[in-house]
Amino acid sequence: MKFEKRPMVNWYDPKQLAFTAVKTVLSAVFGNFADRRELQAALDRENKFYDYSKKEEIWVDFVSDLGDGFNPTYALAALLSRDSLHLRGKPVKRGDILIMGGDEVYPTPEKVEYDNRLRGPYHAAFPKKQGDMDRPDLFAIPGNHDWYDGLTNFLRLFTQKRSLGNWQTRQSRSYFALKLPHDYWVIAVDVQLNADIDYPQICYFKEIAEKHFNEKSKIILCTSEPSWVYKSFDTKNESFDRLEFFINRVLFGKGEKVYEEKNKTIQIKAVLTGDLHHYARYEPQTSTEGTCQLITAGGGGAFMHPTHTLKQQISGLNGDKADLKKVFPSKESSVRLSFLNLLFPYFSLTMLFFFGMYHLFTSWVLQTKLDSGISLMEKMGQLNIFNGQANEFFHAVFTGISHHPGALFLNLLLFIGIVLFSDVKSGAKNWNYLAGLVHGLLHLCNFYLLFWLFSRINLLHLGLDLNAPAQVFLFAGEMVILGGIVSAILFGLYLTFCVVVLKNHITEASSSYRWEGYKNFLRISIDREGITIFPVGLKSVPDKWNNVGTEEQPRFDSDHIQYDLIEDPIFIKNEKISKAFNGN
Repeated sequence: MKFEKRPMVNWYDPKQLAFTAVKTVLSAVFGNFADRRELQAALDRENKFYDYSKKEEIWVDFVSDLGDGFNPTYALAALLSRDSLHLRGKPVKRGDILIMGGDEVYPTPEKVEYDNRLRGPYHAAFPKKQGDMDRPDLFAIPGNHDWYDGLTNFLRLFTQKRSLGNWQTRQSRSYFALKLPHDYWVIAVDVQLNADIDYPQICYFKEIAEKHFNEKSKIILCTSEPSWVYKSFDTKNESFDRLEFFINRVLFGKGEKVYEEKNKTIQIKAVLTGDLHHYARYEPQTSTEGTCQLITAGGGGAFMHPTHTLKQQISGLNGDKADLKKVFPSKESSVRLSFLNLLFPYFSLTMLFFFGMYHLFTSWVLQTKLDSGISLMEKMGQLNIFNGQANEFFHAVFTGISHHPGALFLNLLLFIGIVLFSDVKSGAKNWNYLAGLVHGLLHLCNFYLLFWLFSRINLLHLGLDLNAPAQVFLFAGEMVILGGIVSAILFGLYLTFCVVVLKNHITEASSSYRWEGYKNFLRISIDREGITIFPVGLKSVPDKWNNVGTEEQPRFDSDHIQYDLIEDPIFIKNEKISKAFNGN
């Protein structure tokens, strides 16, 4: 299929921010009044699972947070489509099943975005083969970005038995259960927009647990957010509590006499997720070969999230302490990349011009004559704040604001908006409030200092008349370009300080420079011996591709897709562990 190769989403484009904000609000309202998960259950009354248990061995690929810029999305799709990958000299075959773990498209789930950012690249990487009797199956759970249209386009793509390249979709709902060989199960849950799990979904998994789980059942749980990490950032975050409720009450039937006793020895072997765009693995301190692994693998194509903000020890399932075993990128690399926020003006030109235009408009409002008969610019042009006239400067600013309510409103809007932007749910908590306040004040100080500087240069040193076209256009250019640059630098300094020192604003600070590298996915083998997880990582992705197909059916190739294991394969032995996760 023909598609447009899209760059990484510019999250600091004001138009993009506004559009995404509207979608977020509408999806939240829609989710409250018309939950698509309940509609799915009403239309699909059969509580079926997908049975792959007849195989002796099965391979499963897991990728999450894809469908962003072409370069990383296609690089991952190309690797996933290969018959096998050579990992440290050993061939590892392509997954019989591909699971997409959330956020299949960015920034919003419009059909055109799915086509250009997901369907097009995946079709080009692995074109559909007519008559192929051994096509891999595809299952997907939605993330928050898939929910921004109420799940409409997600359901069209993934629940109508369509093809994504040579992968064949199978599911009929946004959640699913897969029965794998040797009593292993994949349980994939849809948590909507950080909401409670809907009642039909609970009934679906409850019925499967009651009728089909046994004392040998072992579960790989897929969810669209690393709730254990979010809980470590913010103790008030309730997503982890919902996950534990689902495990204990729905899967294990704790408190349900009907099947609690039968499911007492069921084991959660791994929880796989995305949403944070890096690789991170937590392992309980009571580690054995059968221990549950908590793995974030959100490196399918979106911008990279930092890893140095992750805590070394957190609370895992049922209160067990879990240690951080491996991250990708390394914490040192994560810190180094975070300093790219100092180049915020370069990466976010649209935000730079937004700041500049905002300052110019505020300056225009301030240009009404003061009670002394001169404008604020004329007054500022007469002052030398470095030669004993600082008090007069502040008096002029106060007088200008007090005589122009519109300017006061714009100043307050800028200040409050920047303060409310502060991330106060993670990192250094209360210190974040102070950082936000200082950030807001710096932007106000920057505006008035630049207003004074440009007034003094234009009116005093250049001798231009206040209303002369040359002065008006010069001042406009100075405020838009130089004012925008300085404001963008301040914004970048704030993000750098926050993510490096306060360890907050992890999404805002990493989405600014939209790093394409450090991508990852999981290749999983399940056999009689147990589960082997191969975490595959790419430090960088190609930015030049040769079209070896046609214009209508493109297919791209590059000699520079370099990949390797992030860490040694993780082996989870097929044996009972000493402590089941049902609290018994």
